[in-house]
Amino acid sequence: MAVFTSKKYRSAADLNSGAAKYRRAIAKHPFLTFGLPFLTIIIAGSFVLTRATAIRYEKHDRRVKQMTRDEELNVRKNPRKVDWRDEYQRLRADKDLDDWQQKRAERLPGEPDGTM
Repeated sequence: MAVFTSKKYRSAADLNSGAAKYRRAIAKHPFLTFGLPFLTIIIAGSFVLTRATAIRYEKHDRRVKQMTRDEELNVRKNPRKVDWRDEYQRLRADKDLDDWQQKRAERLPGEPDGTM
């Protein structure tokens, strides 16, 4: 009984066609099948996401704008100049900082107070 070959017959014209060259290149270099499409998708996605992110930040910048000093004073009803020295003296006068006692916080009923 004769043994049949598993190879298909291809004419010389078929062997030099673009499709045959492409099939041979894929067989020799599997990067063309898997790696090249993967890298193409990653790079194309990078460009798309860059534009999408830029749109997001532009929208945020349109919504939030920096106010000038004059606009800030017009927003507040009673604008007053704040000096840290005056504020410190005012807070110090309100409280007696030298006479104080440390107190434990009140616990809820049934809550352990942390003492043994």
